[in-house]
Amino acid sequence: MAALIIGSRGSQLALWQAHHIAQHLNQLGVATEIRIIKTTGDHLQTASLTQAGGKGLFTKEIEEALLNGGIDLAVHSLKDLPTESPAGLMIAAVPQREDPRDAMVGCSLDELPQRARVGTSSGRRSSQLRALRPDLVIEPIRGNVDTRVRKLKEGQFDAIMLAAAGLRRLGLDNEIAELMSPGQICPAPGQGALGIQTRENDSAAEICRQLDHLPTHRAVTAERTVLAALGGGCQLPFGAFAEVRGDQLHLMAVACSLDGNHYLREEQSGSAEHPETLGRAVAERLLKKGVGSIFECVS
Repeated sequence: MAALIIGSRGSQLALWQAHHIAQHLNQLGVATEIRIIKTTGDHLQTASLTQAGGKGLFTKEIEEALLNGGIDLAVHSLKDLPTESPAGLMIAAVPQREDPRDAMVGCSLDELPQRARVGTSSGRRSSQLRALRPDLVIEPIRGNVDTRVRKLKEGQFDAIMLAAAGLRRLGLDNEIAELMSPGQICPAPGQGALGIQTRENDSAAEICRQLDHLPTHRAVTAERTVLAALGGGCQLPFGAFAEVRGDQLHLMAVACSLDGNHYLREEQSGSAEHPETLGRAVAERLLKKGVGSIFECVS
């Protein structure tokens, strides 16, 4: 059998993720090859991904390569993957999740002085940080993980907020000053999880299914379903976190206006076997509470 070609962005973290999946496939006796694909998002220098069109900018060219047969599978950070897959593509597997939490780097939240500068370009993180600490000055920051940490150490910020999973995967655990619980800062849907994307009805899909971790897959399905049901994309100031508890799945979802003044949270449990049902139920509750008015404020 020919080697499976894995498509990946060229960043250090994306390549770590691609090699991580390649190693697991190699352990199954499957030969792999990694092909780097430059995406539209990689060319952008603007700090605002929302203004540029959202995080689908980092997946479009990779998905096109999948559809035209240039690669056999793609490894995505699931939080960056739009909730709707292009026709002909599917998420074949979701391996066991890394830490889903957000991390403060440079200083813990309580230790930050008044008017401290915190770097993040995530509307979700910015809005929830402002709800916790209205005094903070939230400033945009772009670049890969190493670049952001370097900017912090150069004194451009007092602290920055990043996904704990990315820091851990790159061996930067020692940079973490504080891990924020989902109750403090609700993570992005799918944060910490990888999505292995393939063509539908393809032999690569069958092979990759062996890497699926069912509890993680169910949890992220609930998170992504509630986002999709709200009609939102990755760039909305919205967080969702689900975890399997026995035969139940518990889902928390948070929407917060960018100024931090309007905050909605909904939590519900349901059968772990029906994550989509739970996601739609939580979305319906948020809609009844007026979540649409929060999203309308996002430009």
